[in-house]
Amino acid sequence: MKMKNNTRKATIDDLSQLAQLFDEYRMFYHKSSDISGAEQFLSERLEKQDSEIFVVEEDGKLGGFVQLYPLFSSTRMKRYWLLNDLYVNPEFRGKGYSKDLIDKAKELCRTSNSCGMYLETSKENMIGNQLYPSAGFKKYDEVNFYEWEVS
Repeated sequence: MKMKNNTRKATIDDLSQLAQLFDEYRMFYHKSSDISGAEQFLSERLEKQDSEIFVVEEDGKLGGFVQLYPLFSSTRMKRYWLLNDLYVNPEFRGKGYSKDLIDKAKELCRTSNSCGMYLETSKENMIGNQLYPSAGFKKYDEVNFYEWEVS
């Protein structure tokens, strides 16, 4: 059952709790815990306003977040959003908060006159691979995704 919640844009006042969630998210993807690094990274995103972060809050405690980065589609000649991070703490799961956060991301797309958003998730992310199609995302098999990393 969905509990009463508040899904809203994150502010610098959320930094401490948000950094904890972000650290949990990174550890889900097999990264080492780094709370101070998470705080620094998120502080820069919030201060520079180079990403959009929305949080879900229940009884004064943050339970999840979504972070989106702006991109542009040359062929569509519009802004496009990368849904880069979505995480809900295990204590808050099963209440519909992931879909609430995705709805906030969709609202951002509409209000920023963008052509949409995309995301990637690991093939092993069973929850995400069920969540995203149910939230209206279509799996895109038309292209190969490549990555180059600075070493």
